[in-house]
Amino acid sequence: MRARSKTWIVVPAFNEEKTIGVVIKGLKKHGWRNIIVIDDGSTDKTGEIARKQGVIVLRHVINRGLGAALRTGINAALLLGAEYIVTFDADNQHFPEDVEKIVEPLIDNKADIVIGSRFKKKESRRNVPLKYRIGNLGLNIITFLLFGKWSTDTQSGLRGFTRRAASMITIRTNRMSVSSEIIAEAKRKKLRIIEVPINIRYPHQRQGFISGLRIISRLLLRRIGI
Repeated sequence: MRARSKTWIVVPAFNEEKTIGVVIKGLKKHGWRNIIVIDDGSTDKTGEIARKQGVIVLRHVINRGLGAALRTGINAALLLGAEYIVTFDADNQHFPEDVEKIVEPLIDNKADIVIGSRFKKKESRRNVPLKYRIGNLGLNIITFLLFGKWSTDTQSGLRGFTRRAASMITIRTNRMSVSSEIIAEAKRKKLRIIEVPINIRYPHQRQGFISGLRIISRLLLRRIGI
């Protein structure tokens, strides 16, 4: 595929020693060699396993959260000269072959940001438990009401940016609300967003109801400028 050498994959990881090796090997198998793993204060062997795979590993001394990890990884990719940046979860829920679907619209100048939606394909939706589908829909609605931009999967961890878009977006939140914050920033900066359908292996451990409430509270604070 075009522009593989110009594309960097950012993998935020916290205590993912069981899956990080599989994720990196899968990405490499599909030709993605520029990989940055952000070890977000893990207390297990996440960082050690990633380093053995020969990728760049950046470590937070303490766990700072998904937003902080993405900020670190995206900034590092920009410093390394990335023209395209893709974020990819470390829990092995994403399929590495879907990265190409994310990058192609960026290369073709059809979008500034591409979101991989887990809910655009019926077979993918079936892999997500009902309570999480409902929770994700709720966050989609909240994001739309607060920021005026609709997405079928605001919380997707598989997304891509052009260099220009990544440079323009300011990530302020440190936690899970970063996914909606990125959409809000894109709307504010008038960046073009499209969605492409992706597949998913749904992990056993996911964020629960309390985490969803925390995301909503942080989005409300973001909306009023705090």
